[in-house]
Amino acid sequence: MGKSLIHFSVQSVLNLYVHLQAVLTVGFAFGQPQETIGLRTTPENDHLRMRAAGGPFKISLFADLHFGENAWTDWGPLQDFNSVKVMSTVLDHETPDFVIYLGDVITANNMAVANASLYWDQAISPTRVRGIPWASIFGNHDDAPFEWPLDWFSDSGIPQLFCPAVNSSYSGEEECDFRGTHRIELMKKEIDYNVLSHSKNGPKDLWPSISNYVLQVSSSHDRQMAVAYMYFLDSGGGSYPEVISSAQAEWFRHKAEEINPDSRVPEIVFWHIPSKAYKKVAPRFGVHKPCVGSINKESVAAQEAEMGIMKILVKRTSVK
Repeated sequence: MGKSLIHFSVQSVLNLYVHLQAVLTVGFAFGQPQETIGLRTTPENDHLRMRAAGGPFKISLFADLHFGENAWTDWGPLQDFNSVKVMSTVLDHETPDFVIYLGDVITANNMAVANASLYWDQAISPTRVRGIPWASIFGNHDDAPFEWPLDWFSDSGIPQLFCPAVNSSYSGEEECDFRGTHRIELMKKEIDYNVLSHSKNGPKDLWPSISNYVLQVSSSHDRQMAVAYMYFLDSGGGSYPEVISSAQAEWFRHKAEEINPDSRVPEIVFWHIPSKAYKKVAPRFGVHKPCVGSINKESVAAQEAEMGIMKILVKRTSVK
């Protein structure tokens, strides 16, 4: 999806309030027993847990950051620099308890570097340096194949390529390369090098789809007691079709019935590319302030097909 455009749909979230600046920040309070909540990570179990003090539970969503886009121009690196500034400002102002990178973190189809993880690492750095836990899912640009710009073949010829080193905690060569970095490698690098990342590869039988997983938010006094479940689904694009497959839909249904059989615990589902159902109900005359960005400049680019996930969500009363 386009740079700065946010694709996020909220369906009847309990006590939900939304504050949208350059990104989306979501806060919510759960039902009885009432408790003021925030997040902390505990090294011994990697659980997300509430705490008794610290304000409402806040999630900041960063979508369509598109780091590395038009990297051979002055415009591209400047946009990455500005994105870091915006994220840093939002994180400092909102002080969220958790951050979600909602896909299209990078524009892989513009990258001629051997390791796109360098740009991915740059995108998550504002969250990491502030010690905020996060999770990520993939969009349609994160492992898209390189697209040669037509103007490279003008009378001036193909320009000299510069593949500059990007600030990164990873080691390795920054030489030019056009093979791209696959989803599984991007996710592996994030997980291996970041202790605050709660991202997961997901079940192998759902590959080539990556980043299908669920995170539990636990009570402050009992880490086995779930207060909310957050599901993350890879909506495709890039190296394979833009869909949430029937296999993914069935995985969600089975997992939800397994861990939340009576639908008592609220569930929130995140993915990048909007559903065909959302395209039918999306605002037709623009979204006004406080929403900013290109949300009013681009039409909804929905998934290629509906393969069952929306029907399952409609029937599940716990899905918010």
